[in-house]
Amino acid sequence: MTDREYPKRPIVGLGAVIVGPKGVILIKRGKPPRMGAWSLPGGAQDLGETVKEGLIREVKEETGLDVQVLEIIDVVDSINRDPNGRLQYHYTLIDACVIVTGGTLKAGSDAMDAKWFSRYEITELKLWSETSRIIDGAIAIYQRTRT
Repeated sequence: MTDREYPKRPIVGLGAVIVGPKGVILIKRGKPPRMGAWSLPGGAQDLGETVKEGLIREVKEETGLDVQVLEIIDVVDSINRDPNGRLQYHYTLIDACVIVTGGTLKAGSDAMDAKWFSRYEITELKLWSETSRIIDGAIAIYQRTRT
């Protein structure tokens, strides 16, 4: 059991939708919850760290990339119960649209893999519905900022 399981209060999680001409970068999760699933890079906000600082740090740790935060997309609740109905995980997820400013794409720390996916490939992955919605929001932001 990790220190994030069966929490006494929600944990602030940060998710980055890295958008670019090749599509969106996803990471294959190396830890629960959803271990082995493709997801947005991100993780827990550290004490004394701003949301922007945390997003930049988490992306660097999980993908090797430097990013610029464009805009917060949404805040999402992720609440999971164990088979006995007890609250096992509770995250308040702050998701942002970011673009690459440097670095080399490679899986790091909590990620088993990291790669670019086209919008079509993302659809085929059958991601969590909230993740798909957040990605759609990021693509809209990216397109709006590029015109």
